[in-house]
Amino acid sequence: MKIVGMAFVSYPVTDLSRARRFYEEVLGLEPSRTFGDEMKGFVEYDVGGSTLGVGNGAEMFKPGARGCVVALEVDDIAAAYQRVKEHEVTLLFETFRGPKCDMLGVADPDGNSLLLHRRKSRAG
Repeated sequence: MKIVGMAFVSYPVTDLSRARRFYEEVLGLEPSRTFGDEMKGFVEYDVGGSTLGVGNGAEMFKPGARGCVVALEVDDIAAAYQRVKEHEVTLLFETFRGPKCDMLGVADPDGNSLLLHRRKSRAG
């Protein structure tokens, strides 16, 4: 496995409509991509070559004291899964296969959440 970049930083939120008002109306960000709906959805904002995401409703994303989730882009999600299993890393969730990406949730030794992420295409 080789880390090839930062995929995105994500904040879990309890109310996506309220969060969007803050990020879009208060901070002036324009949504780049949206997934799902206000009850269970995710919005991405491209910010200076990186992506900030906010989302709600997904079991693997819960707001709270843990703070944001860092997603590290990997070149091979299957190899990433094998590596974390070999090192007995705590899995937060098994590999999720989505329409645009695959990701795997793990915890560092202090319990901080990390996603290992693989885009299916650089386009879109």
